[in-house]
Amino acid sequence: MTLWGLAHRAFFVSLWCVMVSSVLRGPLGVKLLPGTERRVRALADRQRELAARWSGVEVPAVYAELPATGRARGKALRSQLLDKGNQVHRDWRWVHIDWFAGGAIAAGPVLLGLTGVWGLWTASIGTELPREWDSVWFLFVPVGDPDTAFLAGALGVLCLLLAVFWAPRRTLRLHARYLRLVLAPSESELLAARVEHLRTTRSDAVDTQMSEIRRIERDLHDGAQARLVAMGMTLNAAEHLLATDPEAVRDLLVEARQSSTAALKELRDLVKGIHPPILADRGLADAVRSLAMISPLRTEVVVDLPARPEPPVESAVYFAVSELLTNAAKHSGAERCWIDLRYERGSLRVSVTDDGQGGADVRAATGTGLRGVERRLAHFDGVLAVNSPPGGPTLMTLELPCVLSSPKTTSS
Repeated sequence: MTLWGLAHRAFFVSLWCVMVSSVLRGPLGVKLLPGTERRVRALADRQRELAARWSGVEVPAVYAELPATGRARGKALRSQLLDKGNQVHRDWRWVHIDWFAGGAIAAGPVLLGLTGVWGLWTASIGTELPREWDSVWFLFVPVGDPDTAFLAGALGVLCLLLAVFWAPRRTLRLHARYLRLVLAPSESELLAARVEHLRTTRSDAVDTQMSEIRRIERDLHDGAQARLVAMGMTLNAAEHLLATDPEAVRDLLVEARQSSTAALKELRDLVKGIHPPILADRGLADAVRSLAMISPLRTEVVVDLPARPEPPVESAVYFAVSELLTNAAKHSGAERCWIDLRYERGSLRVSVTDDGQGGADVRAATGTGLRGVERRLAHFDGVLAVNSPPGGPTLMTLELPCVLSSPKTTSS
């Protein structure tokens, strides 16, 4: 019934798409196209979700990157719609046929059930109707006496049983295969999308690595290196004054010791920024708990990790959670935060929830921190899902496919 209702929605969306297509080449079509595409995509995503949940059939979708808003997005969508072989074109083609093809498939169990009801009704009064009508048929049975009425009733019960226990599961599988046939991209498109994703993530990884190297070089040059040079100059001056002014040498040695202490602290902070010691020593669970302890928000942490992920994954998740907590404290106006860290079905899943004002958007111009988290996770084929309606609350979910490599190391 759900699929049948979605097919009716597809009918009305299809009518709207026909109207938009009629003005597609004009400015009005460019203006209407983004909103229409969102409706079509939302309907297709709902069908994909149901196919995966009910039938275990994954229907992949490969959408090209588009400008966030404005006429540029409308023009880009128009070019995709006019050019076959992309996901937007497939979605529009699907919505025009789903009201009929998808609805016909979904209506199968309903029609079978109604047929069973008709059979029972025919069996109950089938011996009386022939006196008023010339003949009454149920399927291939002409009902006119108690024997044929009993046969019609038995067939009606069989139809009802099939409609309830046999047809739905097979109908769902058939509908999922139909969706995959109409909506899924070809193998070449999937391969091209995968190659493009790998190229982008590799480029992002190289840029991130170079930025990190430049940051380390700058911190060393402006911090520890400058202090070590100053300490060398102080020790050189102490060497020249050793024979003539021992008291001045004492002051210079105290200054050199303070410089060495400050340089050591800066080197420790630099190492902590590269790979926090608590992450290496205690693992991801305790590292996230340490972030919660130093956060200005009241933060609760729930962890369910049977073992430790691989070190690169731990590092990526640690810095991603750190960025999300920092954003929540600086921009959301939240007072409380909840972190849920667990391992499910081959993936590390982290949920960060706050009670702030919401409105977080990865695509927004101010969302560079969230985009950085997305890029960091993309190196491991991870994703960041953001649910942040205006007024809150905000739920951000990180998911990375990984394996657990070593026994859990965490405090009780």
